[in-house]
Amino acid sequence: MSESINVDVPTVGESISEVQIGQWLKTDGEWVEEGEDLVEIETEKASVQIPAPASGVLGNISKASEEFAKVGETIASITPGEKPSGDASGESAKPASSESAKQTEPAKQTEPAAESQASQGSNDSFVMPAAQRLLDEHGLTVGQVPATGPGGRLLKEDVLAYVQNRSELTGITFHKDEETATPKPAPTPSVPTRQTAATSLVSDSTPNRGEEVKPLSMLRRTIATRLVEAQQTAALLTTFNEVDMEPTMAIRNKYKDAFAERHGVKLGFMSFFAKAAVEALRRYPAVNAEIRDNNVVYRHYQDIGIAIGGGKGLVVPVLRNVERMSFADIETNISDFAKLAGENRLQPEDLMGGTFTISNGGIYGSLLSTPIVNPPQSGILGLHSIQDRPMAVDGQVVIRPMMYLALTYDHRIVDGREAVGFLRTIKDVIEDPARLFLEL
Repeated sequence: MSESINVDVPTVGESISEVQIGQWLKTDGEWVEEGEDLVEIETEKASVQIPAPASGVLGNISKASEEFAKVGETIASITPGEKPSGDASGESAKPASSESAKQTEPAKQTEPAAESQASQGSNDSFVMPAAQRLLDEHGLTVGQVPATGPGGRLLKEDVLAYVQNRSELTGITFHKDEETATPKPAPTPSVPTRQTAATSLVSDSTPNRGEEVKPLSMLRRTIATRLVEAQQTAALLTTFNEVDMEPTMAIRNKYKDAFAERHGVKLGFMSFFAKAAVEALRRYPAVNAEIRDNNVVYRHYQDIGIAIGGGKGLVVPVLRNVERMSFADIETNISDFAKLAGENRLQPEDLMGGTFTISNGGIYGSLLSTPIVNPPQSGILGLHSIQDRPMAVDGQVVIRPMMYLALTYDHRIVDGREAVGFLRTIKDVIEDPARLFLEL
């Protein structure tokens, strides 16, 4: 029998010593090809897939989804051999996982009907390890629970949703923080009786008061650390302004179809604000600088981070040298980053560096906020919802699409005059976009 090959957590970046297991893409006992992705791991900066080091049968999975592992730690193994004929996930591949076989042996002896149902369901879906444990715990089979994971995989969330739904239908409450379901008989209808206030307060009006404890993801842990660091090390202050979006919206509406046809990407507002930020950063270089030891480092380039909602949370990929980019370059790069973020495939280098950040909370409906600076940067621009509001223009009250702007800055390096001037520049450019082309 061939000697098994370990699947170890690879080195995924400088100073990264621990990762979190994301989703297993293959199951224990399944045949895998060399180079095929086995599992997603999450670092404090990005998600990475671990490929199979050789072709063979995957086994000995030691870390479940959401558990942590050290860099270099063995989390599974692959037993090389000849690829079994027929279904790679069928019976010929299962003997490689002796532990799984032992666990399922009692079920074969006592519940032949359930075995038949489970084997039938396994043809359509792969069971993730965490989901299998919940199936065993609640006496369920694969065929009973609908699978929603990629490639027909049965996820832990699928089992939890099935059990919860069954509990509501049968009057049994499932507590996620307990090892087993706790049966509670559904209230029996009875003739209404007078109750005291104290009695009504303790009535079973909320059938499910369970709790679920989940570890912080690597991304959220990093975000938490950096946000606290920013609050503790920088003298943060936020200043506000508002901008009339009508001129920029008019240009966008006029040219968006021709822009999309020529460049293959939609014309959004972010490219206008990115170019406006470049102009403002040139006029007020302190906002583009950082404090390094006892020195102020002024950059003669603009690397702007754009906050994007990804599959695992908010990420900030960086557009390099935005001062040299066209509108099409900016929109194309943002679109590419958004796609990678949604698939959790951003690389650490995509998120590193940056001299300034733009965060658009308006896409989520935020009217006003005070964004937090991303150290060691000295400023972040917050964009918000566009709302029609009555404004006084040339002595007349008119309805205009208005947006609040917020600039949070490090007061150790940026003065209030510079911060106000910076926002005023953004406002002037957005309200008169011709300035971008005439360099006014």
